[in-house]
Amino acid sequence: MDEDAAPRRVRADAERSTARILEAAENVLATDESASLERIADAAGLARATVHRRFSSRTALLDALAAQLAARYVQGLADAHTDTAPPVAAMLRMTETVFTLKIAHRFAVQLSASVTPEVLEGLDRLFVRLRDAGAIAAADPTWGRRVYLALLHEVNDLPADSPVLPAGRDEVAARAELLVTTVLRALGGTGI
Repeated sequence: MDEDAAPRRVRADAERSTARILEAAENVLATDESASLERIADAAGLARATVHRRFSSRTALLDALAAQLAARYVQGLADAHTDTAPPVAAMLRMTETVFTLKIAHRFAVQLSASVTPEVLEGLDRLFVRLRDAGAIAAADPTWGRRVYLALLHEVNDLPADSPVLPAGRDEVAARAELLVTTVLRALGGTGI
């Protein structure tokens, strides 16, 4: 039985180390995009060799950050019930999740690899539902998704005190409301 316990312990240790590396990488790279793996190892409180054992290169580390964020986007789509909830409500919930992720993971959101085919397909299904429910008039759901993603970056880049953000709301809710209303109106809907 002790033989079975050892591999689990090593695996748990490796998982904790990987999580620490990814968290440290996110924090360090948010302030210095060119930070070295050594600096990330220091921030994680681990030896550089440990970082290299987990990630063979800087590219592998960036790929892991993108994959982690993509998984969170997919989970956000599921949590917002984009396939079953009323489509406008689902879009608003999903958008709040996206802005929460964007605020918490400022570096990783710049990684285009985090927008995977699975994320794009989930968004396309949502835009089909929005069209079918009459919330948008745009015939092509892919166009709706592209408008949404383009405006998402623009709304994310607004300063917190921007006069276009709805007043009296927390940052995430204000950004989500502005984005959803703008996209729905741009695509022939009436907004929220």
